[in-house]
Amino acid sequence: MVRSRAHVDAGGMNILQRPLSGRVIGGVCAGLAQRFGLSPTTVRVLFLLSCLLPGPQFVAYLVMWIVIPSERRDVVTV
Repeated sequence: MVRSRAHVDAGGMNILQRPLSGRVIGGVCAGLAQRFGLSPTTVRVLFLLSCLLPGPQFVAYLVMWIVIPSERRDVVTV
């Protein structure tokens, strides 16, 4: 997978952000997958499996949806 420079900070680490492409609902799982170098499908399956356990998974998803910034579009002006 090729990552653009927008996904990497000055220290060379991936930035946690919700990508514009590859979103299913809010882009939280896709952003987490991109940040940690995993497949978005893997993160989505892990999230769905975690919903079988008691806990605030949906609340955590909503909080991450609000807190994690969305990827910016690169605007080119002429």
